[in-house]
Amino acid sequence: MQSHQWAHRLPDWRAAAMAGVAGGVVFLVLDLMASALSGAGLWAPTHMIAAIVMGSGALASPASFSFGIVVTALIVHFVLAIAMGLILGLIMAPFHFDSSWGMASAVGAVFGLAVYLFNFYGMTSFFPWFAEARGWITLIAHVIFGIVMADAYLKMEAKEEDRSGSALA
Repeated sequence: MQSHQWAHRLPDWRAAAMAGVAGGVVFLVLDLMASALSGAGLWAPTHMIAAIVMGSGALASPASFSFGIVVTALIVHFVLAIAMGLILGLIMAPFHFDSSWGMASAVGAVFGLAVYLFNFYGMTSFFPWFAEARGWITLIAHVIFGIVMADAYLKMEAKEEDRSGSALA
């Protein structure tokens, strides 16, 4: 049985970044589908994300497609997803939360919940338009994001022996 006490152990940075991308892809698909099905329009989430760097002017015509807004949103979204993957890796590795699929999934779910709370209750003082996206669907999408990211990290990470080079054959 693996101890979940802190130990000096760095994450596999490549796996953490790629896990962020994997979680980001799944989250983006869920977010776009939920937005389209809710009647807000397929492109509404891209306008909200792009407005983080472009300002509130990007929120005009949220149902319309804009190449510049979509590209900006994708860049912002995946930079943030990779950052979240790196943060999750920093949590999982030293506490050995990557010891099993169940543990990784549970930690990922809690991480996704924490990201949701931070984004939609903390960051809304800077980006107030995200308050309108609060709700169960967004919460569930964030929990799934965290689970996918944690499980992808567990699947992709190099074993400690491989990272240290001692067990390479």
